[in-house]
Amino acid sequence: MLDFIIEVSVLSGGLVPVLALVLLISLAVIIERWWYIAKVVKIGDAIEHDILLVKYQSVEQLQQVAKHYEGSPQANVVKAAVASRGESAEDMERHIEEALLWELPKLDKNLWVLDTGVTLGPLLGLFGTVIGMIQAFGAIGNHGVSNPNAITGGIGHALIATAGGLLIAIFAVGFLNYFNKRIRLTVNQLELVKTMLINRLHGGGVDHAVLQGKKAAAQAASNGKPNVAAQGA
Repeated sequence: MLDFIIEVSVLSGGLVPVLALVLLISLAVIIERWWYIAKVVKIGDAIEHDILLVKYQSVEQLQQVAKHYEGSPQANVVKAAVASRGESAEDMERHIEEALLWELPKLDKNLWVLDTGVTLGPLLGLFGTVIGMIQAFGAIGNHGVSNPNAITGGIGHALIATAGGLLIAIFAVGFLNYFNKRIRLTVNQLELVKTMLINRLHGGGVDHAVLQGKKAAAQAASNGKPNVAAQGA
């Protein structure tokens, strides 16, 4: 087996070990990104539910949510919202957007490696095959075709480099597309968290709206004027 690997490596101009290294690096990135993105998406689902239970204007509950999910992108967004709670809704939104922009690069970290593997794998494999075929045809030119099996066997071994490169590309592009889809889901979660935070800190909720309507109706009644908004409700 070792002799076969050495022979294939020699015929490909030493590119088969390079392809193996690219595959190992891609596997390391896939395992790390799978773990991280799965954790972030899970936290996103949980924090959406927790913020939904937070009372309007309750800064303390939002601080507890941020502390519970400490270190996650969603928690950092919650912290940014709490830190800018004294500002207007527009200013708060800009601060939250800034926090989002700081978190987004963490989501696609090292995915360029998979993107590179998709392109580099087949090119390296093809280059290794070309080198092997050059060597095979060079042998034909020097010694003729007295042993055709040796010639065709060498070409077959050289084609292993192409197969390896294509395997890396197929493997990498599948996981790259999967991770991109999960990243889009995470971005949607962060946008939802942003909207929920602005509503919690600058809105009053349904109960608050009803209370304000009742106050307006009572004030209109005391002034002897009909409340158009209350009548429309």
